[in-house]
Amino acid sequence: MSTRTLTRSSEMRPTLLEEFFRPWYDWMDTDGGSFRTLSSPAANIIENKDAYHVSLAVPGMKKEDFNIDIDGNILTISCEKEEKKEEKEAKFTRKEFNYTSFTRSFTLPDEINKDKIDAHYEDGILKLSLPKKEEAKKLLNSKHIAVK
Repeated sequence: MSTRTLTRSSEMRPTLLEEFFRPWYDWMDTDGGSFRTLSSPAANIIENKDAYHVSLAVPGMKKEDFNIDIDGNILTISCEKEEKKEEKEAKFTRKEFNYTSFTRSFTLPDEINKDKIDAHYEDGILKLSLPKKEEAKKLLNSKHIAVK
């Protein structure tokens, strides 16, 4: 018996070059105008007999910032947020821009009912419910067989 799980797309793995320059990027990224990419928000995936439940930790966003798309068997969750801040004083004006984005992709098992996927965002957590098709639920029924 095998267990099917959601898998992370290989295109999201950080490259050696990105890892090498990460400390430099962190040092340069102050609160003053920056381009920041959340490489991969933390995710939890739980399976029960009726559905998969995916939770992503993405604090500071609004539900309007998210894009959730399905293309074939690939579920892609992305987010873009741009913030602008301006301070005016007598002798100068200071403008800062902050752009935050991420993309996370998962391969869906065939047993997911794609028409009934549901998403909610609350308290910095994006929660998706991916219900299983009725046929898949029936296959998971356990049965004990007595030895004669």
